[in-house]
Amino acid sequence: MAAGDLAGSFQDEVTCPICLEYFTDPVTIECGHNFCRACLSRCWGESEPNFSCPQCRETIPQRHLRPNYQLGNLVELVKRLRLPVGPAPQGQPGCERHQEALKLFCQEDQDPICVICRESRAHRAHTAVPIEEAAQECKEQILSCLQRLREERDALRGLESDWAEESERLLGVRSAVSRGEAATSPHPAPKCPELEQRIRDFPGENSLQGAVTGFLGALAAERGLRRARGFAVDVTLDPDTAHPKLVLSEDRKRVRHGDTRQDLPDNPERFDPCPCVLGAEGFTGGRGYWEVEVGDKTGWDLGVCRESVSRKGKITYTPGDGCWVVVLRDGGYKACTSPWTPLPVSARPSRVGVFLDYEAGEVSFYNVTDGSHLFTFTGTFSGTLRPYFSPFLNAGGTNAAPLTICPVPAQAGGNPCP
Repeated sequence: MAAGDLAGSFQDEVTCPICLEYFTDPVTIECGHNFCRACLSRCWGESEPNFSCPQCRETIPQRHLRPNYQLGNLVELVKRLRLPVGPAPQGQPGCERHQEALKLFCQEDQDPICVICRESRAHRAHTAVPIEEAAQECKEQILSCLQRLREERDALRGLESDWAEESERLLGVRSAVSRGEAATSPHPAPKCPELEQRIRDFPGENSLQGAVTGFLGALAAERGLRRARGFAVDVTLDPDTAHPKLVLSEDRKRVRHGDTRQDLPDNPERFDPCPCVLGAEGFTGGRGYWEVEVGDKTGWDLGVCRESVSRKGKITYTPGDGCWVVVLRDGGYKACTSPWTPLPVSARPSRVGVFLDYEAGEVSFYNVTDGSHLFTFTGTFSGTLRPYFSPFLNAGGTNAAPLTICPVPAQAGGNPCP
């Protein structure tokens, strides 16, 4: 399907046949067609005994309007997409750099691009697809999510109706007993805590927009992680900065907290007493991404710090002190803002991704286990920044597992300086 046809299909689905504008407060009538509530009221008037559908002309015996909340939500989603399609007509946005139509979509950068951008150094190694394919994929994901939500809502409504009928029957029995009348032996109310909880948790129709928004947020996080992975860099550990109790592997990809203090030179770069180590690579610009296997450790610290961070004495984990760090402490994940920010997680991360965008002033953390976004620090960077690692304390062997820097599937685009 051509991009223009796809955009037209979107618009047809969310356009009122009467006013030819996006639906406002859409309602469904008996024949199944949809209209703006105000448009239908004006069309039908107030005193006619019978009504007909303005679209198919079928006679409607009763003036019964059913709100169509799902269609209203879809209208809002289509308004928010604003995807460019096909050659840009006069007055519509095109490529700001080349003044060409935005016909392609870069999968790594998640941005629309023109054919000249596609051949440039910035996008030559990236995957690009026609803009209509990207739009169709997004549409299919949204519609699939909506269909799943409708099916689950309908199933829950059926169970809720059965529960209500049984409860009403038992209220009648209780009423008879309270009046002292003879009653048949009452049956105890069925217990279904799982159903009750699902009904309480399931979003009502007015909250369906929130459910879809949550789905879109997860989709954005997944695309953000995929984009970050396009800037993967080969990070190794710097042994000259490692605390004397930290044990590094020969390939300088793993670090654990040992039981004894090693006899190492007390050079100015070495951290002491904080049990941490820096990456050997420094960043003065550009972007870089790396992943760290944390496994089932009960404590760890990961992030980025300034080259000038204090090596001797206590380190304060705040951006103001040159540290952009996320930690695991006492079973909880926290971003080291001031004060620290608790991070809710849907799945315990066994691998964590760190993405530094120097020019944008961002350090983002991802739960690679489920593809979710954990946190993003924002600010302004200066000087050299380096990856930061701490396996935290051994804790009598309960936290002895190492932190391991892992290879990333797609490595391209990062630019650390030595």
